[in-house]
Amino acid sequence: MIRRYTNPKTRKVLHMNRMVKLQRKTVVRLEVGTEDLDLSKEDLVKLVFEKDELLTSKDEEIKDMKDKVLRSYAEMENVIARTKRESENSKKYAVQNFSKSLLDVADNLARASSVVKESFSKLDTSEDSSGAVPLLKTLLEGVDMTDKQLGEVFKKFGVERFDPLNEKFDPDKHFALFQIPDPSKPSGTVASVVKVGYMLHDRVLRPAEVGVTEGGPSEEPEEKSGGD
Repeated sequence: MIRRYTNPKTRKVLHMNRMVKLQRKTVVRLEVGTEDLDLSKEDLVKLVFEKDELLTSKDEEIKDMKDKVLRSYAEMENVIARTKRESENSKKYAVQNFSKSLLDVADNLARASSVVKESFSKLDTSEDSSGAVPLLKTLLEGVDMTDKQLGEVFKKFGVERFDPLNEKFDPDKHFALFQIPDPSKPSGTVASVVKVGYMLHDRVLRPAEVGVTEGGPSEEPEEKSGGD
């Protein structure tokens, strides 16, 4: 049963009560909505923070992996370069031991050529009744030809002979056997060569065996250019 109030004052009071209740409901709804909205923001901020930390962690992992890849690549490049260099050196100096074993042969050929030339120069060809001159000449030509061919083979494989006579003594390329008093030459000058030296490309295959002067004037150091 619906009551109807005819009194204006009563109706006004009832209307005010309804408005108050409506306002209370609205406030409650707003408070509940605001609370829900605040919780969602917190969750969202927390989620964003977690994702940001995850991205930062992944960035660091990517950076570490990139650094490892670059280091591995650099190490691989070094290994390739070292392997290539070792391979080239192996090819370049492959004949080192074999060449060393032939140096005495070259020395003997040079010595034989020198002896035959000396003997040939002492012969009197006008009184050669035994026919030794043609034989010595043939022998000399054969020895010289063999020595020349051996030198060409050496040169083909990078082996070069060097004679340091009258050069400044170099401990990296020369081996001093004795000293020779000679005041006319600077001390440390190669005055005698017992055995010539040999180089294999840029490497000393055998140092030259030499005699070095002493007692002469000291060699003056080279002046530096540049006006110091």
